[in-house]
Amino acid sequence: MPGFAGGRGRSGMNEPSMSWEAAVPGRHVNDHQMRLYMKYRRKDGPAVTAARAGFSTATAYRLEQNLRLPPQKKEPRERRRPDPLAAIFDSEIVPLLKSAPGVRPVAVLEEMLRRHPELSRTVRRTLERRIRAWRALHGEEREVVFRQVHEPGRLGLSDFTDMHALGVTVGGIVLDHRLYHFRLACSGFEHALSASDRYSPPPSGEITADVDTVTLSMHCAANPWRC
Repeated sequence: MPGFAGGRGRSGMNEPSMSWEAAVPGRHVNDHQMRLYMKYRRKDGPAVTAARAGFSTATAYRLEQNLRLPPQKKEPRERRRPDPLAAIFDSEIVPLLKSAPGVRPVAVLEEMLRRHPELSRTVRRTLERRIRAWRALHGEEREVVFRQVHEPGRLGLSDFTDMHALGVTVGGIVLDHRLYHFRLACSGFEHALSASDRYSPPPSGEITADVDTVTLSMHCAANPWRC
């Protein structure tokens, strides 16, 4: 690889290091040199590590004060020209967005060009970003949907409903009972049965709970992928 030379480290193996051709005065320290310096600095001093990274010892002592990559040291770029929407955004565009929440940024731009002919069409992207940021903070609330994936055989839903208010009677006797409802989340298979503490079915009749349990078992045996 051009610009690199093999160096023998403590382990006796050839380790990549920057050649002295890269240590030219006036060149900025790049990310690769900085990473090499931070890697070998754990074992060696600033002078030896700087030689491996390919810059001077004076640069190494200067970097010791701020061990960050060059892109991380750059300050945020400020605006280089005046904001073309500063005079009209809060006074005209925001009231328009509040009165018509669903208006498109293109329609807002056309309206602003009609009101202010001196405004250039090149502000479209800036206007779209400004409107998007404003709507994220001050726009209408949106519904949040958490999609659920139900796996077969993992989840079943059940509940009881008190049926006393309906006044159901059996042989003139009020049936004080509750309705039990069961549903499988994945397949949607559901069953309902009546549960009572005071009323017992005739001996000749079948117990509803046993019938439903058998039916559910038969359904799961015949359709295992739905349970």
